[in-house]
Amino acid sequence: MEPLTRTQILVVMGVTAVILLVIAKIWQKLGSVTLLSVQLTSHAFIVGLGVAGGIIIASSIIYRLWPAYRQSADTYLELVIKPLIWPDLIWLGLLPGLSEELLFRGIMLPALGLNLLAVILSSIIFGVLHLSGAQQWPYVIWATIVGFALGYSALITGNLVVPIVAHIITNLVSSGLWKIGKSVGLPSS
Repeated sequence: MEPLTRTQILVVMGVTAVILLVIAKIWQKLGSVTLLSVQLTSHAFIVGLGVAGGIIIASSIIYRLWPAYRQSADTYLELVIKPLIWPDLIWLGLLPGLSEELLFRGIMLPALGLNLLAVILSSIIFGVLHLSGAQQWPYVIWATIVGFALGYSALITGNLVVPIVAHIITNLVSSGLWKIGKSVGLPSS
């Protein structure tokens, strides 16, 4: 696959976010789905930070221990993050963090029953969304696991803010660590 430019990546992120938001709103309207509760509390923010920390630590460990995942993640991150400049990482955190969480945890979980089966199904779909090529299956597996962690946090707290915070922080920190690692030649997470 031909490398994308910074502008192309930013446009793809923006268009994807809009498409996911439109899908979420249409699904909500046509399916009469009630959005998962959004409660901006310090507790939700702290729990979201904790979930993000767990995902980031697990990702670092898996990155170092599973060569197929490391190669898959590097391929994906090379494609998405390498062309971006540091301020762009804010968009990389916010756009997917908000749009993906609105669709997958805010609308899909309640629509599928707001239970463990709904978490599993939405996690698999979330993982597949991250497929960027035939060799990317390890990254899809990891994205599915992350989707499960985000979905389960939404299920047990009943608050969409928790996975939103976790997703945004995970994207910001992981992409920043990867960018730093690549700039100094270190293995990243």
